[in-house]
Amino acid sequence: MPEQVDAVAAAATDAVANAASDIGGFIRSQRVAAQVSLRQLAERAGVSNPYLSQIERGLRKPSADVLAQIAKGLRVSAEVLYVRAGILEERPASPVRDAIIADESISERQRQVLLEIYESFRNENSTATQASQASVATDSTKE
Repeated sequence: MPEQVDAVAAAATDAVANAASDIGGFIRSQRVAAQVSLRQLAERAGVSNPYLSQIERGLRKPSADVLAQIAKGLRVSAEVLYVRAGILEERPASPVRDAIIADESISERQRQVLLEIYESFRNENSTATQASQASVATDSTKE
């Protein structure tokens, strides 16, 4: 039994390390693609240069707040970084969501609020559709 606990603990530690290195590598690739130096991104994101370097090398796993700051510095959606870091589950593609995420004329906070509203409408409509279908199914079994 202790061997199983140790194996699970080791697997969890590996998963966290892989997520940290994955998000770090992704941040580095985005930074390089944007032609921004490590120092410039650290300044934009309001984090120290050594801390950002550790994140990029997978030695540190940033918090959601730090990811949001880095996203702002890279001018990408925080949601993209949250998904890469394993904080959020990836959602199916949607042209509306993609348009909201790509719109640079709104702030990150406005983007998040719009996405939350849009998702609540989708969930509400999905629930209403399921209830309607269940009602139709119940009615057809009564006949």
